[in-house]
Amino acid sequence: MDLLSSRISVMAESATVAMNLKSSELKAMGVDIINLSVGEPDFPTPQYIKDAAIKAMEQNYTFYSPVQGYPDLVQAIIKKLKSDNQLEYQPSQILVTVGAKHAIANAILALVDEGDEVIVPAPYWVSYMEQVRLANGVNVVINTGLDTGYKITAEMLAKAITPKTKALILCSPSNPTGAVYSYNELKLLANVLIKHPRIMVIADEIYEHISFVGKHSSMAQFPEMKDRVVLVNGVSKAFAMTGWRIGYLAAPQWLTKACNKLQGQITTGACSIAQKAAVAALNGDLTLVESMRLAFLRRRDLMMNWMNKIDGIICNIPDGAFYVFPDISSFFGKSDGVFTINNSDDMALYLLENAHIATVAGSGFGNDNCIRIAYATDDQQLDIAMNRMQSALLRLK
Repeated sequence: MDLLSSRISVMAESATVAMNLKSSELKAMGVDIINLSVGEPDFPTPQYIKDAAIKAMEQNYTFYSPVQGYPDLVQAIIKKLKSDNQLEYQPSQILVTVGAKHAIANAILALVDEGDEVIVPAPYWVSYMEQVRLANGVNVVINTGLDTGYKITAEMLAKAITPKTKALILCSPSNPTGAVYSYNELKLLANVLIKHPRIMVIADEIYEHISFVGKHSSMAQFPEMKDRVVLVNGVSKAFAMTGWRIGYLAAPQWLTKACNKLQGQITTGACSIAQKAAVAALNGDLTLVESMRLAFLRRRDLMMNWMNKIDGIICNIPDGAFYVFPDISSFFGKSDGVFTINNSDDMALYLLENAHIATVAGSGFGNDNCIRIAYATDDQQLDIAMNRMQSALLRLK
């Protein structure tokens, strides 16, 4: 007897979580796996942030926190948005969440009814599509490629809009491609959206501080769009705080109120101690954040050197985040005599079993010609991993 709900039955497992689990299982068996599947900085959380958490425990911040988040964290978020992004928000427009993924889920569930369409540019982060399905919405995918730098154009957006369109999900810097939308590119998209006042934009900006092309631009910067943007961010990537699970959204008051109502019935407030640590992160200077960004830039260049010298791979230069998304379709139909590569899932499995490196198939991101490789690990490990990858690919004939 199948007792599971239909919403669970139609939902796909997270490709990144699944590969990370498989990698961990092999490591536990003694296999020397280099895990390049998970989007997680390898840096420890800065000490001043950990000290704030210790102090919070000593001050007995161990009780339930407000659903919205502690007032001092809300104020730190407002200050950050003003100083970094020149955006003005009131406390009633801010909601602290259990990671940025939770903020996106809140927004989708609060906005999307059955049959509503959500435009999702591909390649996309693996959870967007499933969260829309969870809300009984309809995903409208805009496929992009190397020719547009894995970014949608105004023309592509205009063509995808219908009377049923409720939202656009836009991730910049992008997971999985590292693509970054410039101010002018966002302006062109905004010019299209202005003509359709019922469409909201969910702007996933969690990689904001890991950009290699200058100042970050946001759809919320355009006055005509600000009240139609759900700005999603958090402390996980910039401050190496993935396990602390603190994200936030900034949105029109009516939507933040609805998300607060939803969150109050599902998680209530985020972890009290992690919130106090996030206050320290957001109120501190960005010296350590900048040092991590420079390390990621160095690793990006290291990875691009490898991408350029491995025959059969085509790869765009990522402008942000910490991923490369190489096209490996030239290997489709090739075999090492035992294993034949027919798609990106085969390639990810082949590299795991034969090169002992964990990557993620592009199929989970909406592009089966590619795989995602995270370079959020040290340079030496990256060199070893890419040596293994090159050797394994040379065996495919």
